[in-house]
Amino acid sequence: VQLQASGGGVVQAGGSLRLSCAASGRTISRYTMGWFRQAPGKERVFVASISWSGSSTYYTDSVKGRFTISRDNGKNMAYLQMNSLKPEDTAVYYCAPTTSPAGLLRLDSIDVWGQGTQVTVSS
Repeated sequence: VQLQASGGGVVQAGGSLRLSCAASGRTISRYTMGWFRQAPGKERVFVASISWSGSSTYYTDSVKGRFTISRDNGKNMAYLQMNSLKPEDTAVYYCAPTTSPAGLLRLDSIDVWGQGTQVTVSS
């Protein structure tokens, strides 16, 4: 599977962005989808995940109430709506499928990483 995240950009604190994740080469409809981010000089960390059906979602504490993960299996896409953005959300964001159940995903549960998209939040 190939993954391409898009929708990043530069936004002021308090603003919103919607990230998209396009998958190709394999259907993602039976996989949990996760979003991760990597800030400059820091390790990649989990942000959010959604079950294959979309019925279960999970968020890291720092984004709860501000970010919403969703998916469209018919389009082989996943999304991350980010509201009330803060400077500490600045990072490269990546999407990835996993066979793990939706929850706090471990990095070692991910087999394939695609290209990320840069999100920069200015204060």
